[in-house]
Amino acid sequence: MAESKDPAEANPEEPKPTEPESTTAPVEPSEGEAMAVVGEEHPGGVVSKETGPKPTPEAKPAVKPVKKAAKKKKEESTRVAAATESLSLSPEVEKAKVVKAKGSKNVHSGIAHVLSTFNNTIVTITDMKGNVIGWSSAGKVGFKGSRKSTAYAAQMVAQDASRQAMGHGLKEVEVLVRGPGAGRESAVRALQAIGLDLTVIRDVTPVPHNGCRPPKPRRV
Repeated sequence: MAESKDPAEANPEEPKPTEPESTTAPVEPSEGEAMAVVGEEHPGGVVSKETGPKPTPEAKPAVKPVKKAAKKKKEESTRVAAATESLSLSPEVEKAKVVKAKGSKNVHSGIAHVLSTFNNTIVTITDMKGNVIGWSSAGKVGFKGSRKSTAYAAQMVAQDASRQAMGHGLKEVEVLVRGPGAGRESAVRALQAIGLDLTVIRDVTPVPHNGCRPPKPRRV
C-alpha cells in the first residue's frame, strides 16, 4: 500500500521543475549590459558596437535654446557697447561731423601747438611751414571765467581745432605742448581720440636760466 503513493507526494519539499528559458520571450539588455556584451559571441552572431546607448532625439532641441539665448546676450552686449561708444570721443562719430573746407589746402601732416596756462587753453594747428589751418580757444568754444582753465574745456578746444584742420585733409600731427595748465593731457588725448595720428609729443615749455629779473611778488 505504501508503494502505491505518488513520488511527488513522497517528497513534498522538492521544487517543481520550471519551464525552459528558451520558451520565454527574449529580454532586452539594459544600457550597462549592452555595453558589456559588445563584441561577445552569441548564438545569433556577434553583437555589433551599435548596441550601445544612442543619443535620444529629445537631447538635440535642448541645446538650441541655449545658443539662441547666447546670441541674444551677444546682440544686447553689442548694442550697449555701441551706445557707450557714441558717448565717447570715438573716431567714427567725430569723423562724420568733419566738413571739407571750401579752400581746402590738402595738408596731410601738420603741427599742433597746445598752449595751456592757468587761465586758458589755446590750440593752434599749422602745416609743416607754420601756416595756420585751424585754431580754437576756451573762450571761442563758449566757456567763461574759471571754467576756461578746466580739463574739459581743453578737450573741447582740441576737438574744435582738429575739426577745422581735418577739413583741409589733416591726418598726422606733431604735438608741441607749452605751459603748466590743467589742459595739457586732456588736449592731447582729444587730438588722438578724434582720429589724428600723433607722431611726436614734445614739451616746449620755456625754462629761464636766470637771465631776466622776475616780477615783484603779487600783493593780495
